[in-house]
Amino acid sequence: MATKSSIHIKPCRVTSSGAHNRRTAEYMRNIGKSQIYIVPELTADNEQWINPNFGSPDLQVHYENVKRMVKEKTGRAMQEKERERKGKNGKIIKVAGCSPIREGVLLIRPDTTLADVRKFGEECQRRWGITPLQIFLHKDEGHWLSGQPESGDRESFQVGEKWFKPNYHAHIIFDWMNHDTGKSRKLNDEDMTEMQSLASDILLMERGQSKAVTGKEHLERNDFIIEKQKAELQRMDAAKRHKEELINLAEQELKQVKSEIRTDKLKKTATNAATAIASGVGSLFGSGKLKDLEQVNEKLRHEIAERDKGIDELKAKIQQMQEQHGKHIRNLQGIHNQELEVKDREISQLNTLLEKSFKWFPMLKEMLRMEKLCAAIGFTKDMIESLLTKKEAIQCSGKIYSEEHRRKFDIKNDIFRIEKSSVNENKLVLTINKQPIGEWFKEQWKKLRRGLRQSEEEPRKSRGFRI
Repeated sequence: MATKSSIHIKPCRVTSSGAHNRRTAEYMRNIGKSQIYIVPELTADNEQWINPNFGSPDLQVHYENVKRMVKEKTGRAMQEKERERKGKNGKIIKVAGCSPIREGVLLIRPDTTLADVRKFGEECQRRWGITPLQIFLHKDEGHWLSGQPESGDRESFQVGEKWFKPNYHAHIIFDWMNHDTGKSRKLNDEDMTEMQSLASDILLMERGQSKAVTGKEHLERNDFIIEKQKAELQRMDAAKRHKEELINLAEQELKQVKSEIRTDKLKKTATNAATAIASGVGSLFGSGKLKDLEQVNEKLRHEIAERDKGIDELKAKIQQMQEQHGKHIRNLQGIHNQELEVKDREISQLNTLLEKSFKWFPMLKEMLRMEKLCAAIGFTKDMIESLLTKKEAIQCSGKIYSEEHRRKFDIKNDIFRIEKSSVNENKLVLTINKQPIGEWFKEQWKKLRRGLRQSEEEPRKSRGFRI
C-alpha cells in the first residue's frame, strides 16, 4: 500500500538553523526509555540543507532583514500581530498578522532523498515565488506498536521484541515574501491543493485527501498519536456496549425459556410432569438451549473484562504521553526564555552604545531622523545615500508622500537637499527648491483644498435665477 502524500504549512517560530538537532536531543533526554520515539541507529540517515543565497543561516537575522525590506519597499512597518478593523457592514473583521517565514511538514518515503525535497522546493519557488530557506529530513522518528503490525503494513520493522512504526517526514522552511514589492505571497485553496499534488508527483507518494473533503484539521505528530489512541478508545467503548446488549438479549431469551418451561409444567398432567421436567432438566443442563446461552454469556463477560483491562491500559498510556508532551513543551519554553534573556541583554548593550554614539556624534541622531523622513517620503536607498552621505542635491519627478496629510503630492524636476537649519545649527532640514519640506507640504495641501472648494462652488453658480 502506498503512503499518502501530505504537506501542512504553518507560521514558523523563528529559531536558529540547528534547532531541529537541539530539539531532538532535548526530546531524547526528557522521555522514558519505554516510550522512545526516536531510533538513534537511524539518526545517521537524517539530512539537512541551508540555502546559501541568503547570507546568515540564522532565521532570526533573516526575519529582521525581511522587516527592514518591507519598510523600505512599502514605507510601512510590517504588521506582525493580529489586528481588528471594521468592515463596510460595520462588523469587526480580524486581520491576521504577517508570517514572512513559514514551515511545511511533508510525509516522505524511506528512500526519499534531500535532492527530491529540494526539487519540490525549487518548483514551489518557480510557481508561487515562495523561497525555500532550510530543509530537514527526519527518518529516525516514529512510535512503538502495541502488538503485531497489520497485514498491509510494509514500513514497520522489529527492534528486539517490539515493532516500531516509523514516521518519515521532512521540514521545509519557506520565505513567503515578495522581495520586489515587500508584500506577502497570497496562495489560495486551489494553490494549496496544487501544492499537495506537486508533492505527491515529485516524491512519488499517493495523494491524500484535503481537509475540505474530510472535514478534519491537520494535527501535529504527538497530537495525532493521542487523537488516534482516543479514537481507538471510543471504538472499544462501542464494542463493549455492543457486547453488553448481546448479554441483555441473551438473558431475556433465557428468562423466556424458563417461563416457557414453567408454563408447560402447569399445562401437563401430574403423570407427564415428572417426565417433562426430567427431560427438560436433562436438555437444559446437557447440550440444550439453556446451557448454550449461559456459555455465550460467560464468554461475553470474559471479553468485556479483557476490553476493560485494555481500556484502562490505554488511558494510562495516553496520560503518560500527555505528561511527557507537557514536560517537553515546558523544556522548550525554558530554552525560549533563556534565548529571550540573551536578546534582551544584547539590546540593552546596543542601546547603551547608541546613547554614547549620540553623545559623541551629535549630528548622528539628526542624520538618522533625516533617513527615516526620506524613506517615509518614498526615496530609494541610493537617493538617501546621495543626500546624507555624499551631501549632494537630487532632482526628482513623480510623487512624494506626506505622513502628516496622509497623501501623495506631485513633483516635477524639483531639487531636494539636506541642509542645516537656519534656526538651530544642530538640526538638519530637508528642503525642496530651498524651502523646508514641511512648509512645502502645507502649501500643497492648501492649494488642494482651494481647488476642491472651487470645484464645489462652480455648479452652484451655474444654476441661474429662479422665477
